[in-house]
Amino acid sequence: VQLVESGGGSVQAGGSLRLSCAASGVRYSINRMAWYRQAPGKQRELVADITIGGRTNYADSVKGRFTISRDSAENTVYLQMNSLKPEDTAIYYCSATELFTGTGWGQGTQVTVSS
Repeated sequence: VQLVESGGGSVQAGGSLRLSCAASGVRYSINRMAWYRQAPGKQRELVADITIGGRTNYADSVKGRFTISRDSAENTVYLQMNSLKPEDTAIYYCSATELFTGTGWGQGTQVTVSS
């Protein structure tokens, strides 16, 4: 599976951004899609994920501010980010876990939040 993210950019604190990630080359069903992020000098961390059944999970640091959603028909996942904080600055990566074939990753998109 190949993934392409879009929607990153620069925004002031308190602003919003919406990330999108489209999967292609899918041969079987995608069981899980997720957003991770990696800030400079830090390990990659899970931001949010969503299962094929629509169950969602969020990092404590983004609960109530970020919303993950999925268009299963289009194999696309979104991350709506509101009330952004400078500590949300990172490269955001999309991942998708396809049945039988494993997990693929996107190239990442930069999100920069200024105070």
